[in-house]
Amino acid sequence: MKNLSIRPLTWASAASRRLLSSSPAAALEPSPSTAEIAEKRSLAEVEEDKNKHKKDFVPAVRCPPARVLAAAGGEACSKTMNQWVREGRPTKAIELVKFVKDLRKYRRYKHALELMDWMVKIKGMNLSYTNHAIRIDLMSKVKGIESAEDYFSKLPENAKQEQTYGALFSCYCTEKMLDKALSLYKKMKELGFASNNLLHNNLMGLYMKLEQPEKVPIILKEMKANNLVPDNVTYCIVMNSYAALNDIDSVERVIQEMEDDENSVIQWNAYSTLASIYISAGHFEKAESALKKLEGLIDSRERLPFHFLISLYASTGNLEEINRVWKSLKATFVKCTNMSYLTMLQALNKLDDIEGMKQIYEEWELIHETYDSRLTNVLISCYLRNDMIEEADSLYMKTKDKQGKLDFRTCELFMDYYLKKNETGSAMEWLEIASRMAEDGEWKLNLEKVSLFLQHYEKEKDADGIEKFCKILKKLNCLGSGAYKSLIHIYAATDKKDPSLCKWIKEEKIELDPETQKLLDKACASK
Repeated sequence: MKNLSIRPLTWASAASRRLLSSSPAAALEPSPSTAEIAEKRSLAEVEEDKNKHKKDFVPAVRCPPARVLAAAGGEACSKTMNQWVREGRPTKAIELVKFVKDLRKYRRYKHALELMDWMVKIKGMNLSYTNHAIRIDLMSKVKGIESAEDYFSKLPENAKQEQTYGALFSCYCTEKMLDKALSLYKKMKELGFASNNLLHNNLMGLYMKLEQPEKVPIILKEMKANNLVPDNVTYCIVMNSYAALNDIDSVERVIQEMEDDENSVIQWNAYSTLASIYISAGHFEKAESALKKLEGLIDSRERLPFHFLISLYASTGNLEEINRVWKSLKATFVKCTNMSYLTMLQALNKLDDIEGMKQIYEEWELIHETYDSRLTNVLISCYLRNDMIEEADSLYMKTKDKQGKLDFRTCELFMDYYLKKNETGSAMEWLEIASRMAEDGEWKLNLEKVSLFLQHYEKEKDADGIEKFCKILKKLNCLGSGAYKSLIHIYAATDKKDPSLCKWIKEEKIELDPETQKLLDKACASK
């Protein structure tokens, strides 16, 4: 068959990777945003964006109060809980466990682990197999895989059950530790603990992460041989594995198998996976046919399928269908969420429909309850891409005046724009704004932007400019050897002297090649 270039990133592939960090006993974490998936961003970018907004999310729980969540601001979770007890307030195990799960679900791993430690060490609570599994997962995330292994090894034998084995297995998959994962998988089979889909889905996801998609169908065959019924996630991972192998025929055989199986209940995400694969392969008509089937399976209580439809229709370039699904979404739900508006904005941005984006953004401005900088940034990025700098500046100033706060991503968008225009002075102004906002480790300038700044300063032999730039990088804790070498070369080219430069570089423990060291000695020599 024709060799196709396919790069699917669908609900199923994202879900399979989420499974890697979930124990069998714990609830799955929230899905990555539909728009992000449809835009085919890397998993790392997706996770980074999700984490930014989860920091501000306060889950609704009854006990203990949100003061525990406020520990993220610096107060230790255990101190907060001790105060809670001193006030004579209730600490029922079932509610504390629920709160641990909430913290874990929204990626407050450190605080979730602290709360579990408090439950065991201070309250003397006994943990169930499920809670041991959660603790293993948290320890791996917070203290590292060795800590999780040590905790598992010290569990009493009766606590080493399917849940706890499965949690450790998930940790190995998350860390891409194939040998250890396979060894544990073999032991779990011997113990009769390999009878659930999550275990096999995790292993499939691991092979996908390791770029070994050819191994995935083998796992499916093994599941069937052991009378394990594949679920939708299983089949979607398998479809993605065939897509990664450029085998569309096998992808279609999988979906046909699902449709022909009377015992299989196909969910909408199977067709979103299929549509995404078709889009990546350039089969837009087939993709839209799959999207029609997806639409027929939508539960009116779910917003996510509507988001996928909008994003995937954007990938086919079908504006008419995007607008139709948007109207259907608004007719189905009493109000639209920020995520719905974000999905729509990103879809229209993909088609460069500026007027449509302005209309959606203005509608969102009138109805939103909480501000979300991501929506503003999508519109700003569209303006900048189309050289509409006045519109971008105007939107930024309006948002700044109304919200009273800035956003690192906004600064990056303007920085990128001015760097591409070789207007380094304007880009530096935005870098200074971002650096003034940044706290320790909160934000760093990425290497690509660092390189663009350095290239400009070297080309212009701008010693003053690069000195100022290096000071900002130092504040942001991202001053590397490359910046120092550029600084030294500019000093040499301009015959500038600065005896303190040697001391500075020595303190930073920067290693230089012999040629650059000679230039440094010359720059540090007394005038």
